[in-house]
Amino acid sequence: MKILLAAINAKYNHTNIAVRSIALYSVSKGVSPDAICFDEWTINQPAGEILRGIASHNPDMVLFSTYIWNAEVFRKILPDVKKILPEAIVGAGGPEAGFYADGYLNENPALDFVMCGEGEETVFQIASGNDFHTVDGICYRDQKGKPVFTKPRELICDLSRLPFPYPEITDPDNKIYYYESSRGCPFSCAYCMSSLDKRVRFMPLERVFTDLQRFLDANVRLVKFVDRTYNLDENRYIAIWQYILDHHNKKTMFHFEIEAEFLSSKALDFLQKVPEGVMQFEIGVQSSNPETLKEVGRSPETAKIAENVNRIPQTIHSHLDLIAGLPYENLESFGKSYDFVMTMEPDALQLGFLKVLHGTTMENYAKKNGWKWMENPPYETFSTPWLSYQEMLFLKDVETITDAYWNSGLFPCTIRYLGRKMGYWNFVSSAAEAARKNGALDVARAPNFWFDFLAESDFSADPVVRELLRFDFLRQKKCGAFPQWFERRYSKEKHLAAMTEHLKLLGGESGVKNAESQMPASLRTKFAVTDYEEFTVNPLLACPEAEAGKDTAILFIYEKPGVTPENMQILV
Repeated sequence: MKILLAAINAKYNHTNIAVRSIALYSVSKGVSPDAICFDEWTINQPAGEILRGIASHNPDMVLFSTYIWNAEVFRKILPDVKKILPEAIVGAGGPEAGFYADGYLNENPALDFVMCGEGEETVFQIASGNDFHTVDGICYRDQKGKPVFTKPRELICDLSRLPFPYPEITDPDNKIYYYESSRGCPFSCAYCMSSLDKRVRFMPLERVFTDLQRFLDANVRLVKFVDRTYNLDENRYIAIWQYILDHHNKKTMFHFEIEAEFLSSKALDFLQKVPEGVMQFEIGVQSSNPETLKEVGRSPETAKIAENVNRIPQTIHSHLDLIAGLPYENLESFGKSYDFVMTMEPDALQLGFLKVLHGTTMENYAKKNGWKWMENPPYETFSTPWLSYQEMLFLKDVETITDAYWNSGLFPCTIRYLGRKMGYWNFVSSAAEAARKNGALDVARAPNFWFDFLAESDFSADPVVRELLRFDFLRQKKCGAFPQWFERRYSKEKHLAAMTEHLKLLGGESGVKNAESQMPASLRTKFAVTDYEEFTVNPLLACPEAEAGKDTAILFIYEKPGVTPENMQILV
């Protein structure tokens, strides 16, 4: 029998760790590589292209890795898999199928069985010649078409038995490589499937170090740890961070999902020495409403979350999450949660929407308490007893405004000022209402559109906002043409003088002599990579309004035309 493990990813640059781990586990235990393999496609590929790829392997059994993001594509092609491979057995595993196995079988008549739980040992037993009807961790149909479960699959306790999932690392610059150093989660978040398996198991540290070195040696751009909560064991997780720091290649970024309230003082002290470009954190805050957090099984330690997040250095990109549609959270409560997160000034705020997933505690709670949500993946919430459908749509608009004005990183000074002056929630909700009225949210917009939108809105009646908006616009890149709203306060002579002074500062006495001997001819080429502007506030101050009316001249020095703000030097 030849088995094909099939993954349908959300994007081309994603990799599926599940099919790799399962296939390589069987090979490591003696199954011939000719008898088991994996392949990957994306949800953006035509169905015919995916089917052709599956058929090219000529498999006797096809096992699909299912998630909410590929569920529609899977259901679409499943009947056709049976048409092009009528003798093949078709199975599915993963969170979309495995936590709803009997229902999934009933909804997909072309499916022969569903794998429940971890797949490595289950697939190995099938690949070793066992009839899938007799293997643990399987749900199949009996002769009357009724779903039948075999014995539950035992967990793999010794994770060192799992092979490294990427024996050949291809396209390290573009692919995202996922890695697990543990399985299971001790927490009980009502909406999360990970809460169903509380038995945490750790990969031995020496094995983790070996695996990480393989990523580092291959110069992989991004490695995402998929541990549901990375920072569970202080000595262990700091040891992994220390290894990364000691062996870093100045390229690979490591991504971790963190419970901020459980970061220890020792861990926070360690993070102070992490340079930029080494780590990024995803931190689930979800809500600041104590009643909400209690109802969904989250820690109520919001003050501790804020304290610890504020101690994470700016060299570590921090991405904070909120979930709309949780119990007891109406618009007013959500607004408070939004302000709570934004006062921590995360590098990005992801506004997610509650997905009522099969098998979770939240599914039963939602059924009993009047939730309405999508019948099909991604099972996103339409309304709750506290939020109407129209209010959920409004929060979708807030999500768009948040992405445009905060997550884009193009408006840091302007939005910090507005957030401080009127409250972040008041700003984004007001901007969302205004944008909806003039149709600005109906299509995707380029960044310059949002500059124009803000400049032409009531917010710009504040002269400080207008000055900060000009500053944020200039700090993007060298501008060839200025929008109509931009009021230039520019002098070519002052620009030349500022560049000359800058060269003197860089070169000391030799810089002064060089600048004096070669001016102005040697400086002309620098006009292409610099700019000069005067402002009525100092936008570099934490409170720029403190010096309102006092002119501030700024020389913008771009490394090269068109660079991002991160590669740009700004001098007062």
